[in-house]
Amino acid sequence: MHQHKKHIFFDLDHTIWDFDRNAEETLNELYQTYNLKSLGLHSCSDFILTYTENNHQLWADYHLGKITKDFLRAERFSKTFIQLGISPDAVPNQFEDDYVSISPTKTNLFEGAEDVLTYLQSKYTLHIISNGFKETTLTKMKLSNLNPYFNNVIISEDVGVNKPNPLIFEYALEKAKARKEESIMIGDSLEADIYGALNFGMEAIFFNPLKKEKPADVSGQITHLKELLHLF
Repeated sequence: MHQHKKHIFFDLDHTIWDFDRNAEETLNELYQTYNLKSLGLHSCSDFILTYTENNHQLWADYHLGKITKDFLRAERFSKTFIQLGISPDAVPNQFEDDYVSISPTKTNLFEGAEDVLTYLQSKYTLHIISNGFKETTLTKMKLSNLNPYFNNVIISEDVGVNKPNPLIFEYALEKAKARKEESIMIGDSLEADIYGALNFGMEAIFFNPLKKEKPADVSGQITHLKELLHLF
């Protein structure tokens, strides 16, 4: 189907690296370490749910350049604790730092990731384009043994702009020595990955494991990575 393609660009978080599952494991551990029950947080799953909603919203704002990385990091847990009834002066200060050091060491990938990457790598040149924090992205890639699959890992912090900004796609193609028409982007974020690529003039496939409603102007979609075996 994509015979004329030579380069495949992947997003990392929520596309290959199972962000929500890794976050959940980390938060379960920190719930115990910080004895959040004694602070009045009786349900770890409520805590995870509220955090996940806040984090998704803040990342959407970050992709669009509305907030800084520092604001995102300062806000996501304090907002969660306060929403769940913890008084601002009782919010544990180290929590964000501990989360950021532990979660990238988790190695849950989406089902089929290694098989699919092994197959694709035999036919195409693979690259990562990530808006994730630089240190954590490099840690995830290394500890999840993802580096051998990818020729280039392009991180928005190094470029100075985030997806969906066309400049990051331009930079990625330059590094890959690739042309738009022989390249395709695969990612989970409609605004950052899919519209970012499409508006830049590059094909894109929406990775949609949660089966959210697909906009009519997005043609390519998969709900499981293994579908890529039949598309390429």
